[in-house]
Amino acid sequence: ITKDKYYLLTDSRYIIQAKNQLPDDCTILNMQNSEEIFTKIFGEISSKFSIGYDPFIFTKRGLEYFLKYYTKGNKYIELLPLENNLIDELWDRDKDFNTKAPLILDVKYTSETENQKAIRATVRDFAKSEILPHRMDWDERQYFPRELFHKMGELGLLGMLVPEEFGGAGMGYMEYKVAIEELAKVCGSIGLSMAAHNSLCTNHILMFGSDEQKKRFLPALARGEHIGAWGLTEANTGSDAMRMQCTASRDTERNGWILNGTKNWITHGISSDVAVVLARTGELLDSHGITAFVVLREQVGFSGGKKENKLGMRSSETAEMIFQDCFVPDDQVLGSPGEGFIQAMKILDGGRISIASLALGIAKGAFECARDYSKEREQFGQPISRFQAIAFKLADMYTQIEAADLLTSQACWRKENGMPVTKESAIAKYEASEVCVRVATEAVQVLGGYGYTKDFPAEKYYRDSKLCTIGEGTSEIQKLVISRELLKDD
Repeated sequence: ITKDKYYLLTDSRYIIQAKNQLPDDCTILNMQNSEEIFTKIFGEISSKFSIGYDPFIFTKRGLEYFLKYYTKGNKYIELLPLENNLIDELWDRDKDFNTKAPLILDVKYTSETENQKAIRATVRDFAKSEILPHRMDWDERQYFPRELFHKMGELGLLGMLVPEEFGGAGMGYMEYKVAIEELAKVCGSIGLSMAAHNSLCTNHILMFGSDEQKKRFLPALARGEHIGAWGLTEANTGSDAMRMQCTASRDTERNGWILNGTKNWITHGISSDVAVVLARTGELLDSHGITAFVVLREQVGFSGGKKENKLGMRSSETAEMIFQDCFVPDDQVLGSPGEGFIQAMKILDGGRISIASLALGIAKGAFECARDYSKEREQFGQPISRFQAIAFKLADMYTQIEAADLLTSQACWRKENGMPVTKESAIAKYEASEVCVRVATEAVQVLGGYGYTKDFPAEKYYRDSKLCTIGEGTSEIQKLVISRELLKDD
């Protein structure tokens, strides 16, 4: 596919007729000797739009997705007319030939594929059998169930975005979103740990590691044999990451670096086997003065520190990572020295999608809890769901969840297809996390006094929800990112 604006996909029957009727920025792609495929595919499209066997013009994006998805039978990418006013400009209806004006096609996301539905069902069953019976015990004890993550690795949940050649499941962000949601509907803590392992640690190595590093680190992470952590935040540098005090100084004699400092609020800070750590290798406030390292638990000078006693997400371990003269060899530097901060910002684009998915799962779990309770709880001789005050709460909760779901799906779709996603992921994370808090709060209200007890899961959804507005960029930071993107000069 070249850089032209429009593409005519046709076969030899239309080449002569079409080539003189198109603008210079339209490439003709010939499907010669493929008449059977052409007839089958275009017959389906022609039937869909009630038109004859005519040429079809695609936008560049439309053609890419047509070739990638539609020809493989995946129908969640729907072909649809785009900018119909351009048809007359591209095709002269008064010319003397038998074909009509071409239909311009673009793409849009519509609904889940059968594969995504199967993943949803599989993860839902797994969560109900492996997590639900233990979630309150784990929550009360602040117990991180490492053994569960071995099972999740066997199921393919810990390397969802990792290509099969590196031991992963080779799936996309839509499948990833679905899996996190279903875990979080049962337990936000497990969804959070899965998100941190996949989006942050594993994905950083996937995006910026060399082939040798990917082969070395990714298979064990994808199988759940190793647990991953990602270290950016410090005690005094949350949103202000460029003021980090954790440093890496060059050790030329041993061809490596010596790390010193402490990272705070790190998911799996104690239990991780592999950590991607951002450390300052240049001047303070220099965006090109931070480097990303892969640090292994067995390396001398790397240890876990204080474990946080949290309000919610209590079975997802959050702790310090401490580095005291920890030597890291050059072959564990991700990318080039000085690129770490830029890498981290790109990693957070994907990480925000995972937190949006996490928030959706918690919100959906809270909604279902409130809905089911309202249908069973009776007052004044009828279920409370029949009272308008409760019914309207449920309507508001569901509507907000659906809107956040669509925003998150849009971000997933753009991310997995290589489109800019900084603004969209921030929007999804901001809206989904705020919706999560509102829905969880209303769920407690619907349950009344029971919502304030541990006999029902509403209080856990309520406690877990707040983290979504804080982790991987607060809501205020998301608004900053969104506004900057909106006000950018073209």
